[in-house]
Amino acid sequence: MLRALPARVLDASDEPAVRALLDTDPVAACMLAGRIETHGVAVATLGAPLWGLGTGGRLDAVCLAGANLIPFARAGAEAEAARAFADRARRGGRRCSTIVGPAASVAPLWERLRPHWGPARDERVNQPLLAIDGPPSVPAEPRVQPVRLAQLETLLPAAIAMFTEEVGVSPLRVDGGAGYRARVTELVRAGQSLAWIEHGEVVFKAEVGAVSRAACQVQGVWVAPRHRGRGIGQAGTAAVVEYARRAIAPVVSLYVNDFNTAARAAYARVGFRDVGTYASILF
Repeated sequence: MLRALPARVLDASDEPAVRALLDTDPVAACMLAGRIETHGVAVATLGAPLWGLGTGGRLDAVCLAGANLIPFARAGAEAEAARAFADRARRGGRRCSTIVGPAASVAPLWERLRPHWGPARDERVNQPLLAIDGPPSVPAEPRVQPVRLAQLETLLPAAIAMFTEEVGVSPLRVDGGAGYRARVTELVRAGQSLAWIEHGEVVFKAEVGAVSRAACQVQGVWVAPRHRGRGIGQAGTAAVVEYARRAIAPVVSLYVNDFNTAARAAYARVGFRDVGTYASILF
């Protein structure tokens, strides 16, 4: 049992313990695992502090304190992790735009932070986490292809529309959208942005926004409004699954709002299955 241990900022020496913890649930930990695999654990390379909780070379929980606050804890350690991470987060004040991750880790952390950081703009506490590790169950749309850098200006308006529709605020509200444009460009350069573009219009788009060796996570699935209701999202997602499993990682995951029944039904038809629950607290 953990007993009122404080969270500490991890360094490069903690990387094996971090990887061992994240390996306990590669799909749920994909957001964090990909960052650690690429940048390591040290603040200087990761770009934000990674807090940890544990003793004796074993970690029971970690939390990335960057633009998003992303907690991940072993089963049974969530409550103590929430206490330790909330204590540290309160001292620094809110600097994140979202708390996101496995619901079992996010919910108790937000309960402790709500009196200090609340109210949130939106609390999405039940977001089914889905995964597929085989071929899709429906035909893939062949016109969905990796976006070329030359298509960036065509893609950007669709990406902005998707973000605004999904999150409820425009990505242009901060720094004029420079940071968001940089992120979209990064995904295009990495071959992680896919779209069906026809006659200068984005019909369908999605990104593989998080990547680890074991799994990847699809984000930003969007169909142009005038093309909805025709099964394009389903066929487009199947194409993303085929591409991602071939070129990126063997398991493809995503999380979806519980109230989005149409999307959940489409993902089920593609072959995704429920593997957990995420939660997002939006500020």
